[in-house]
Amino acid sequence: MSAQSQPTPNRPAFTAQAYTGAHTALITPFLKGQVCWDDLKKLVNFQVSEGINGLVSVGTTGESPTLDYKEHIDVIRRTVEYAAGRVPVMAGTGSNATTEALDLTKRADEAGADAFLLVAPYYNKPSQEGLYRHFSAIAEVTGKPIMLYSIPGRCGVEIATETVVRLRQKHRNIIGIKEAGGQVEKAARLVRELDPEFLVMSGDDSLTVAFGEVGAQGIVSVASNWLPGPIARLGQLVKAKKFAEAKVLHQHLAEIFKNLFIEPNPVPVKHVMQRAGIIQSAEVRLPLCEMSDANRKIVEATMDAYLSSQR
Repeated sequence: MSAQSQPTPNRPAFTAQAYTGAHTALITPFLKGQVCWDDLKKLVNFQVSEGINGLVSVGTTGESPTLDYKEHIDVIRRTVEYAAGRVPVMAGTGSNATTEALDLTKRADEAGADAFLLVAPYYNKPSQEGLYRHFSAIAEVTGKPIMLYSIPGRCGVEIATETVVRLRQKHRNIIGIKEAGGQVEKAARLVRELDPEFLVMSGDDSLTVAFGEVGAQGIVSVASNWLPGPIARLGQLVKAKKFAEAKVLHQHLAEIFKNLFIEPNPVPVKHVMQRAGIIQSAEVRLPLCEMSDANRKIVEATMDAYLSSQR
């Protein structure tokens, strides 16, 4: 496979603008320890029918650290199949080993992914030059869009703005970044220093509007697993720069954005989704585990309060 890789036959080639708005970082549903394909198909159809702009398959929310290699690619392939070209599917193919990230990206490309989400290598804490070489190597094996993913709280290293600029100058298929460092100032600087076509996306539901106000173009969301319609609407308002309306909607969702992260993601959102009947089981894989009773009560109360407010 070369940098001239082509769209999968009978599937559209999505433009970079297709990756603006609201994209769901999909959970991976389990049942009795195995990936539940029926629930995954149901979830994909639910997302599309509610107006979400795109899907991210096997990111951190999809429990990529505990999926084995075959499962990882199978989940991407099935997500592409279930989406059926209705929305773009971005595959999480990052790793802290460049060789593994290269192989995952090639295999996900062959599985039909429309784009790739590449998290900064974690644990080994490379220098910015190491990050530049890592992402460059991956960008050279596919012509499909790549979105960088900076989340220093999980990775121990940040993708610096200067490194993003260098990568964009060399690789035009690096179309954007999911910025999850919690800094509005970083988002603003990325918008200032990158070209207007480069996409800056919030990686935190709670910062969607704040990032939008400094020029970001949307959100890669966890909350949209449960509430794709409202989050899609939030993404539309931000994209249209209707910030007064966006802030009103944000206030309705603020407690959800906070309490869905009361324990490690995706534990709370899976619990909410099972309770809502979207998936059959809230199972996660060790070292993740079910919520404490105290936190479960908080999450359920938040869920009930939101649902009551919509009646």
